[in-house]
Amino acid sequence: MSDTPQRTPIELSGGKNSEIGVLVLHGFLGSPASVAPWVHGLHAAGFTVSAPCLAGHQESWQGLNHSSWEDWYDSAEKSFLELSRRCERVFVAGFSMGGALALRLSQIRGSEITGTILLNASIYDERPAMRLVPVISKFISSIPGGVTDVAKPNPPRHVFNRIPLRALHSLQKLWRITEDNLYQVDLPLMVAYSLEDHTVHPTNSETIIDNVFSVDIREVVFENSYHNVALDHDAQLLIEESVLFIQDVISGELSRGESIDEADERELIDAEFESIVSGLSLDESAPTTYLDQLENFEDLDSFTPPNPDLGPTDKNSRLATLATVGGLLYIFIVQLLDFDPIGLGSWPGILAFIGGIAMRIWSSAQRDEDVDEGDDGAKI
Repeated sequence: MSDTPQRTPIELSGGKNSEIGVLVLHGFLGSPASVAPWVHGLHAAGFTVSAPCLAGHQESWQGLNHSSWEDWYDSAEKSFLELSRRCERVFVAGFSMGGALALRLSQIRGSEITGTILLNASIYDERPAMRLVPVISKFISSIPGGVTDVAKPNPPRHVFNRIPLRALHSLQKLWRITEDNLYQVDLPLMVAYSLEDHTVHPTNSETIIDNVFSVDIREVVFENSYHNVALDHDAQLLIEESVLFIQDVISGELSRGESIDEADERELIDAEFESIVSGLSLDESAPTTYLDQLENFEDLDSFTPPNPDLGPTDKNSRLATLATVGGLLYIFIVQLLDFDPIGLGSWPGILAFIGGIAMRIWSSAQRDEDVDEGDDGAKI
């Protein structure tokens, strides 16, 4: 038997703004009853509203201990998809742990979400005792807790009376992955929080504001309520600010920011453009400009091919060339024309050819020695 009443989902079809849907997610240990006034206030404004009871939260804290943050997220995503089939545009709102789920949903399905509303959203808890949860949860299943943090007297009970530690450990994992990926959130964002919250410290909201990639962030502060504003003195203010935020997003007054990938691509294009422009001189006061240089390109000095050094033409080189060519010619006459002027066959031509080659090699060696002995190797 449940120790907390009203754990059934709340599904309300809208009126004049029925094409606008709002998914409202409750917190850890809680139920739709914890956000019921908020849900009904949004419905009164004409919106279609869905407040599911997340996985593991339907019956008892023991059941919650057998669920994980992935199960809670699956419940939220399933409800979001169902609401998306009924409405043209959908907002996601989350209270406490529901705020972390709303952020995670915005990180994964941000392109399908119109805007996000956070109420005392939790993404970490730095109290020293929380560091012991991963170890203690292996030996102890739960501890007393579930205190209703509401300033208004006699609030309705809406949370379990014990804290399931294995589920709390899973919540810590949700916090970690959500905080690490805050930069992926680029939606119009309303971040609402209480100055005096005994469950989730207001620095959670400050961290969200400082690390998301949203351009338009509306910050709403409650001074007369504790953690659960929907059941507290500022419930009507929460409803009014939420309705105003939704209307401003729909009207275009608040808009989506660039994603981090789009921003990186734009910065890269801007940097490339600045690099190109920086190389151009468009100052008319300068003697010449880049465009002038292009027009006078034909007048610029062109490349002049080098005149290769064919080597010295001294007597030894001429004799080497004569011997080489003459030797080949003599061999040709003897072998092809069968004419032997001195009766020694091709040998005179062969010897002349070899001698010419040897003389050219010797002449080259002599020139290299002359260069090495000079001061700088230059030829005069």
